[in-house]
Parts: sequence; C-alpha cells; structure tokens
Amino acid sequence: VDALPKMAEAASCQELKSAFQTHLGETKEHVKRLESVFKGMGVEPKRESCEAMKGLISEGEEMVKAKGDSNVKDAALIAAAQRVEHYEMAGYGSARNFAQRLGKTNLAEILQETLDEEGNADKILTQIAEESTNKAAARA
Repeated sequence: VDALPKMAEAASCQELKSAFQTHLGETKEHVKRLESVFKGMGVEPKRESCEAMKGLISEGEEMVKAKGDSNVKDAALIAAAQRVEHYEMAGYGSARNFAQRLGKTNLAEILQETLDEEGNADKILTQIAEESTNKAAARA
C-alpha cells in the first residue's frame, strides 16, 4: 500500500503507471479481506514485520530512486513489482490451502479471490513488459 504510489509516480510509461494505480486499489481491498479472514478464524489481526517483504520493497525503492533511461527504469520497476507479486501469490496460495484443510471454505474463497487478483496483476505487468517496456529498454 505504501510502495505502489511511489512506483506509479516513478514510472514513465502511462500504462505502467495505470497498472500500479489499479493494483493499489486492489491491494487496499486485499487488506480488508485479510481482516475478514482473521475475523472468520476468531483471531485479532495484527501487523507483523516480514524481513523478506522488507527486502523486496527495499529493492523496489532502489528502482524508484534510480537514475538513467526511463525505459530501463520502467523495466526494472516491473521486475521489482513482479518479485513482490510472486511472493504474495505464494503466501495467499498457502493461506488458501490452510483454510481449505481447516474446512473454512468461505475463507478459502476470499483468499482465492485475492490470489486471482495478484495473478492478474502479474500477468498485466508481464504484458506491459513484453509488449513495450522491455523492447524500449533493450533499444536504450
């Protein structure tokens, strides 16, 4: 939620800016869904620090601050964002499987919805990279 606005601002490609902004809205909804999953498990949600995610976000912040060709920077932003997406997909997939094993089908469905959105965000980033950004970065 904190990193996506910075990435959108740093992107020069309008399609990439839009993808980051759209995913920010989805991510805010993901937080609400997670809170409902915790509630459904009878657990009070609390923020915990994840060293792996901190590292991934730190890498993204390096790309935000990077100087140089804007197309290369956009390609680097996509790569950094996709590493975060893949990490999130692993987490949501595992949580969904745990919910299924516990017989919490309704919670598994909520987690699957978020997993689907994360996967779609990854596909959109891949499409932007393959159709324009990576070609422009290679020319630079």
